[in-house]
Amino acid sequence: MTDTDKESRQAKRALDEAKKRRAEKDNDYDKMPAEKKGRGGLEPTRYGDWEVKGIASDF
Repeated sequence: MTDTDKESRQAKRALDEAKKRRAEKDNDYDKMPAEKKGRGGLEPTRYGDWEVKGIASDF
């Protein structure tokens, strides 16, 4: 077995694991209840800033 064969199998396994994690994440997201009176838009804790009435402020 050559190094490229080994790397190829490792890469395929990594991609399969990532696909599985993505599917689990999507499945969990679908199970979450709908947000009521949410702020809308992107999640501020993920993107690092808050936006209120068009004014963005960093944490």
